[in-house]
Amino acid sequence: MTLLDERISSLFKIHWRITLTYWSALFSFGLCIAFLGPTVLDLRCQTQSTLQQITWVFFSQQLFLMVGSILGGLFKKTLPCSLLALFCCTLIISFVFAVIPLCNHVLLLSVAMAIAGLAMGVIDTLACLQLVKLYQKDSAMFLQALHFFSGLGALVSPLVADPFLAEDSCVLGANWTANSSSPSDLQHLRSSMAGHGATIGNVSQYPLHTEGVVVTQVSFAFWIMALINLPVPAAVLALMYHERLLPYTGKSPRLIDRDSLSSTSPPEDNVHGSWFACCNPAKFRDRPASFFILHALGGAILFITDGIIGSYAGFVYTYAVSPPLLMGHKTAGCLDSTFWASITVGRLAFIYLSYRYTAPRLLTFSLLGVILVQCLLLIFYTSCVFLFIGTCVLGLCISSVFPSVLAFTEDMLNYKGCATTVLVTSASTGEMLMQLLVGLVIHSQGSYTFLLCCTISSFIAFTLFLLLLFVRHIHRNCITDSSQSTDMKEKPRTGGS
Repeated sequence: MTLLDERISSLFKIHWRITLTYWSALFSFGLCIAFLGPTVLDLRCQTQSTLQQITWVFFSQQLFLMVGSILGGLFKKTLPCSLLALFCCTLIISFVFAVIPLCNHVLLLSVAMAIAGLAMGVIDTLACLQLVKLYQKDSAMFLQALHFFSGLGALVSPLVADPFLAEDSCVLGANWTANSSSPSDLQHLRSSMAGHGATIGNVSQYPLHTEGVVVTQVSFAFWIMALINLPVPAAVLALMYHERLLPYTGKSPRLIDRDSLSSTSPPEDNVHGSWFACCNPAKFRDRPASFFILHALGGAILFITDGIIGSYAGFVYTYAVSPPLLMGHKTAGCLDSTFWASITVGRLAFIYLSYRYTAPRLLTFSLLGVILVQCLLLIFYTSCVFLFIGTCVLGLCISSVFPSVLAFTEDMLNYKGCATTVLVTSASTGEMLMQLLVGLVIHSQGSYTFLLCCTISSFIAFTLFLLLLFVRHIHRNCITDSSQSTDMKEKPRTGGS
């Protein structure tokens, strides 16, 4: 344990600047992904659009986040390219925050959120790729810390927006005094859409004006978030200056040239991470079938678990205010914040746990915990108190799945594959599609099916994890047999010389 302490400590001392930079970049990611739900009604007023039209803003963000996750690996080949992409993307997020108040049409807002989603996807993939490359077998705890900062940003964003949200109708029509929505109705709508990427349900019973005088003050919230995010691109620029990667700073040994002090990796890792490099047929030669199955299983697990996170955050409020719970709007509105807070705390705790325990053990504990709490939520479906308790426990259990699966899969593949890009893309795709599917089921079958969908998904995720462990055993045997046959072929040559 002392040797492990010294190795991790020495690695962090070498790479602390770039590690902190990538951690701060994920704070930008979290800051941008969580603000849309609480502010969507005020943005509807600003763009003078209907709620059905504003749903395209959610879709554009999630769709281009997936595209950005795929493209992120393209910028990974060299450190200057990686940091330049990171600087541009974090600066774009501040720029998007600044221009959102100027978007007076829903199409312009959708374009702005698509640009932000693209930048977020690149940040997510790049940060994971670089930390895995730097720390390799010791990357688990650093990935846990990385996603803690993402959760922290997701907590800060709604807190900044809340004081500037309209409590009454933010578009005053000619007959607004008679027909405008009450504050409780607006609170109901806002809270039901507070989940990140949540699908907006049937809201036709709330008469919201699209024509009249806009009185929202949400612009100030976006400008404050733009300022909060500015230190992140500044930190990336400072790192580029320190490593003399800017054009006017001269030449010096770059950080990427000193990576030999970290865990060594084969030369073929230079193409690790890009979807285009992954599609290179040369990379598929002499690979056992288990190599591809491990990628598919790891991606499928994250597709489901990140989909559960997005679905739970998006629909837990709708479930709470519906029969049989009929929870008050303000009380139910705390569920989403409770869920994200527990995820953030869980990721903080798993930084230490990932140092003490192996990824398979943590994943077994996490996935079994998710199944257990989902089953208990189904049993005690009439208890408001247990819904809060279950939400906390679910957030704690599921918080570590993404970084643990990422570190575990890369370790199984000996950091030679394209696992990081595949897994990050699968997670963002699952988050987008599963929310859509769960929303359709709730719309047709009722709110109770929300818990049933999440429980079934949890069982499927655990089954896939058990299959992943089985395929890992087969993959190890394939690699061992391949190395032994190579040694047998080389022995006669050695003897003859």
